[in-house]
Amino acid sequence: MSPVLRRGRSKPQMKSPDDVMTLTEHLAELRVRLIRCALAVVLFAILIIAFYDPVLDFLLRPYENLCASRGGNYCGAITNANGEPQLFTLDPIEGFSTRLRIATYGGIILALPVIMWQIWRFVVPALHAKEKKYAIPFILSTVLLFLLGGFIAYVTLEPALQFLIAWSGEDVGQVYQVSKYVRLVTLMVAAFGIGLEFPVLLVFLQFVGVITPQQLLGFWRYSVVLIAAVAAVITPSGDPISMAALALPMLVLYFVAILIGWVAQRRRLKREAAVELS
Repeated sequence: MSPVLRRGRSKPQMKSPDDVMTLTEHLAELRVRLIRCALAVVLFAILIIAFYDPVLDFLLRPYENLCASRGGNYCGAITNANGEPQLFTLDPIEGFSTRLRIATYGGIILALPVIMWQIWRFVVPALHAKEKKYAIPFILSTVLLFLLGGFIAYVTLEPALQFLIAWSGEDVGQVYQVSKYVRLVTLMVAAFGIGLEFPVLLVFLQFVGVITPQQLLGFWRYSVVLIAAVAAVITPSGDPISMAALALPMLVLYFVAILIGWVAQRRRLKREAAVELS
């Protein structure tokens, strides 16, 4: 019997983007990836719930450091037994809902590598061999840039709060609701993390030939204005300190993306020249 006939019932392998999966197979694959992403988020969310008090203390640290450095009643008169500023709730279920919100957001952030890996595993069958080698660097850069953005947002939070308190007026006391404070912190982390993702998109567009490094370099003046406008729009607090802290890394990464595109372009031209000479 022919070897082909003996293997007739085996599952076909995806060898190239020209091989086509059925709609049912695509949906089944997508369902598996989504379930794995959801399980990763749930597991990390449970972990955060188990260590909720240290996590909340970590989120409050910039506010506590600001109040300790300024002294007096700078951050209001509501404090705990240790003299640290204390947040409050206006709803019996607010504390519970805030705990779930922190667990969900934290679970998504901690599960980000798993989510990006599952996205890559779902997309990789449609990529050519030369495109697949860029997948891992793109995933790593996406995760690292998001974490870098979250770190910058966290470090910037203390001076941003100082600016907001100063501009609220001398006769205005500072008593923060826990849900509103947590929302500000999470929105800041999300805005900074997403804002620092745009160089990945620029590098991708250069790799696929949509735009060239020379074009990006020629548009740098317009890009500075656009980056400043985007930072002003997506910064939740709206203070100039946070906007500058987001705009400056975005501007630096803009030129880093141009450099990466230029290096990739030079290598591609050298390979093409070598092929022509051979």
